[in-house]
Amino acid sequence: MFRGSNSVTLDARGRMALPARFRQVVLERFDGQVVVTIDLHERCLLLYPLPEWEEIESSLQSLANMRPAARAIQRLLIGHATDVQLDGHGRVLLPPTLREFAGLEKRLIVFGIGRKIEIWAEERWREREENSRSMASEVTSELTESAGLDALSI
Repeated sequence: MFRGSNSVTLDARGRMALPARFRQVVLERFDGQVVVTIDLHERCLLLYPLPEWEEIESSLQSLANMRPAARAIQRLLIGHATDVQLDGHGRVLLPPTLREFAGLEKRLIVFGIGRKIEIWAEERWREREENSRSMASEVTSELTESAGLDALSI
């Protein structure tokens, strides 16, 4: 559903305009309703169309909350989840606590990653990008062999 990357800016009020191709999908298919939360593994934000998030939230709530790890994941993902609506200009208001978590200031990079959009501080992404490239080459060879992807051409 979402793919590709774009550079965007965050305005003084904490609003970010979704790139046109992402905005069109969110408006047409999801009536502009999205949810923003933190990423458990990276210092970035995740933006989901509301129906996609509701599936994830349902799965998270079905975890046995007697286990400390399950409670921690629920607390982090659901606790930080914020419903937002695209405004008339295709912007979303990112809450201050989430902006602080991800270190978002002025320049951002957004990535369409299938069912979600990742939102990164540009500087943080540039630092992380090199690590991602080297990790990808290692993981690609492992996945290719274990998942039978050796015929896949990328």
